[in-house]
Amino acid sequence: MSAIDATVAPAARTRRWQRPSMDRVTLGGRLGLGLLGLLVLLAAAAPLIAADPTAPVAAPFAGPTSGLWLGADDIGQDVFARILFGLRTSLLAAVVVIVSGVLIGGAIGLVAGTRGGWVDAVLMRLTDVFLALPGPILAIAIVAALGPSLRNTVLAVALVWWPWYARLMRNEVRALVVRPHIDAARLAGTSTTRIMLRHILPGTLPPIVVAASLDVQVLVLVLAGLSFLGLGSPPPAPELGAMAARGADYLVGNPLIPLAPGVAVFLVAFAANLAGDAVRDLMGRRP
Repeated sequence: MSAIDATVAPAARTRRWQRPSMDRVTLGGRLGLGLLGLLVLLAAAAPLIAADPTAPVAAPFAGPTSGLWLGADDIGQDVFARILFGLRTSLLAAVVVIVSGVLIGGAIGLVAGTRGGWVDAVLMRLTDVFLALPGPILAIAIVAALGPSLRNTVLAVALVWWPWYARLMRNEVRALVVRPHIDAARLAGTSTTRIMLRHILPGTLPPIVVAASLDVQVLVLVLAGLSFLGLGSPPPAPELGAMAARGADYLVGNPLIPLAPGVAVFLVAFAANLAGDAVRDLMGRRP
């Protein structure tokens, strides 16, 4: 450890966030973590435990059997297999949006908060412009311009999602730069880049992690909604929103076809919401 780090480290231990502890997590949060973990495991294992989601494997509208747990849809595709692969797609898409939002928005917020002055003003005005735009309408317009596909949907949502992380990161950085250990690092001659990466960035991670965990359920619903509107991958790709939309015509005679993907969306959003609360409790912000 350098002399600078030795000087700064004691003050840096005064954090607004406590050490992670499961003791602070409620029973509901633990159930949410368990349910979300189970859903993630099923989605990850989909290629191993489920049939081809795009191939007809039974007669159209075949009922549930030991081999077809939820029956078949209007063209004989395995509904259960399509739900597992659709769940896999939804979770992966949500993670991609969150990671891109954290990287883009986090970098902008970190630079704006650390540099301050005109850099902060310019970057935050740019962020405010994006925040002022109606996100869902902008995402729909982007997908409509680029063409319906999962890639374009993820790109469109990512383009309207990063400003929230930029604003959160900037606010956290501005709260950290006035702390004594940052002043000590500056007086010791530490470069701005080193202060930014070594002393400020680690302190911003807990709130970013909490925000990202809470965003999972929102993004699953947003992506399912866009897919329901026909802005996701074209058929026969398995997407939960598109499955519910296509199955709506068969709600009376074959309710499992539209209801099963809707229940899957609800379960993953519900589990992600409880898990997000659990992560927030786990991090335990100090008053």
